[in-house]
Amino acid sequence: MSEADRSVDRDLDIDAPKGDRPRHSRTGNSVSEPRVASMFDSIAPVYDRINTIMTAGMDGRWRRAAVRAARLSPGDSALDVACGTGKLTAALAMAVGPVGRVVGLDLSTVMLDEARRAFGDLVQVEFRAGNALALPFEPGTFDAATIAFGLRNLASFEDGFRELARVLRPGGRVVCLELTMPRPRIAGRLYSAVFGRMAPVMGTAFGRRDAYSYLPHSLDGFPDAGELAETMRRVGLANVTVRRLAMGAVALHVGEAG
Repeated sequence: MSEADRSVDRDLDIDAPKGDRPRHSRTGNSVSEPRVASMFDSIAPVYDRINTIMTAGMDGRWRRAAVRAARLSPGDSALDVACGTGKLTAALAMAVGPVGRVVGLDLSTVMLDEARRAFGDLVQVEFRAGNALALPFEPGTFDAATIAFGLRNLASFEDGFRELARVLRPGGRVVCLELTMPRPRIAGRLYSAVFGRMAPVMGTAFGRRDAYSYLPHSLDGFPDAGELAETMRRVGLANVTVRRLAMGAVALHVGEAG
């Protein structure tokens, strides 16, 4: 393990006993943005394959649910933050059609390279490097803004939602797809145990063990679905709803800009 990877483990307190970890919810990711970007650069070539295996192919179903929640029409515009390899970006592009506009934004340049390779021929799509906490767009630019499985990597969850809301037109929708702890508690403990072991095993199989050891621990102290809904309301989003998917392991949050 490299010194950078050890530093990521220390920041997330991965090696600490469960009883020694803080019980309160985190307000953001303690791992620095350059380290997060470097980690996702390293897993970009295998990211889609591992996701498909770990989710038993259900990740496509979750993306379709996110697209439906955005309620886009032909000719609309959308922003996909932490777009990764661009699968949700491309799905949004299908909803807005060739006369619409979709921007996929990510810190990881290697992820963006993968996205351009797969979906660069979509005329309505643009992939850009950028920071979710300082979006390079004017207020009121988009009809919808999405973030899928990227919120827990941000230094501030509240500021992430605030930026998503800022770039929306009135009535536009923020859609957040994210892992969450299932209920009841017994199911949550079982999920945590399985995910915590499966991710590093998959990472090892694809030569990316260090990065995939980080992912399950990024849920440690992550706010539950209800807390995230309250965070969305604090930044001014209205009509916030939560829908649980995958037997409660994934939460789909939706809120409307004022």
